[in-house]
Amino acid sequence: MKWTAEAERAIKKVPFFVRKRVRTRVEKEAGEKGKTVISLADVKETQQNYLRGMESEIKGYRLERCFGASGCPNRACESGELYAKLENLLEQEKLLDFLKSRVQGPLKFHHEFSLSISDCPNACSRPQIKDVGIIGATVPLVTENECSQCGNCVNICREKAVHLFENTVKVDNVLCISCGQCVRNCPSETLTVFQKGFRVLLGGRLGRHPRLAYELPGIYSEEEVPAIVKKCISYVKEKGTEGQRFAALFQKADYKRFI
Repeated sequence: MKWTAEAERAIKKVPFFVRKRVRTRVEKEAGEKGKTVISLADVKETQQNYLRGMESEIKGYRLERCFGASGCPNRACESGELYAKLENLLEQEKLLDFLKSRVQGPLKFHHEFSLSISDCPNACSRPQIKDVGIIGATVPLVTENECSQCGNCVNICREKAVHLFENTVKVDNVLCISCGQCVRNCPSETLTVFQKGFRVLLGGRLGRHPRLAYELPGIYSEEEVPAIVKKCISYVKEKGTEGQRFAALFQKADYKRFI
């Protein structure tokens, strides 16, 4: 559906964490009226309807992901099955019922437990500012295969973590963020995959007291990540006496209880 320039500017002012929902709702409501072009008036009308009915849209959690599944070439790890496992876990935890039992007054989106998955360190879905952020990772390994010295790995690495030496390469594990680009661009297979999995970040938030999420040490498997998320939910249910978000409760000093 086509949007006018004014309508596009207006939708960009909607907070990013609900923008997709609002945009979809605008198009749905306009389509029901037989419209083919979205105007500023349509956006404003839907915004008001959306805010008035906010509580009916809340399900206790928000699980988001990047566009990797649609063919992004930067994917370090595929997250489709992990996404399904997390969605199933979140449904089982009945977070909406929990929030209703703890929050005084109407529920709002900022009460929801938020998770975000990105298939690579580009982190398009902003995992650094979620209660739990998950980033796909491919950890490289230097093999005994002779390096052709083509320089592909050095040129592709934006972190400058890869260096050529005579007949081989070296990877600086401090600088490496496990994007896997060097492995994919190594024709001699001097670099290969050592481990695939996910980085896990906890306690990110925006609002009045913003904070980037704290990254747990290590790379976690598709089976380990849901177990960490379950511990985070248990932490919220234990500590969240007034419906506080995980990010408001989480303290970096407590990270060991989540691994």
